[in-house]
Amino acid sequence: MYTMTTWCTAVRRGVDEQSSFRDYASARRGDLRRTAYLLCGDWYLADDLVQDALARLYVHWRRVSGKGEVDPYVRRMLINGYLATHRRAWRREVTTAELPDRPVTTEVDDGTRDILRRALNELQPSQRAIVVLRYWEDLSVEQTAAALGCSTGNVKSQAARGLSHLRGALVSAGATEGGPA
Repeated sequence: MYTMTTWCTAVRRGVDEQSSFRDYASARRGDLRRTAYLLCGDWYLADDLVQDALARLYVHWRRVSGKGEVDPYVRRMLINGYLATHRRAWRREVTTAELPDRPVTTEVDDGTRDILRRALNELQPSQRAIVVLRYWEDLSVEQTAAALGCSTGNVKSQAARGLSHLRGALVSAGATEGGPA
């Protein structure tokens, strides 16, 4: 049976935990959203990924914040959420009112950033996750491997292939000193 003191202490602890979660979520939401966007290339899906990750984090907040490893935990949830979207059948379906007569191209050269974004979209999901974690989040090879649950050798080889693809996209678009390929 709870005494009044025990009950008040539990309520106070719950309010403090909610406050610390709210502070964390407010401070990190923008960074998480940018990371999610780099993973998926869609702002709306990025918002969904961040919202799902924060909702799951809230459930485990006491345990995760107690260990002091909140950022890696949330990052892993973002990656898992992103990779799960590519396993769902509805992600591969595109509905239209009419069938197009010819393929629609959206190739508009509006700078290096757009070229890199389009090239990043062409990477395989796991390779894209590695490139984003290594070079956007500035994680070490070991941290990236731990976040993805794979070997350091896999991180190194996939990062090298991903960077090679991005360089090739820049060269073929004439955005580097080498000119068009």
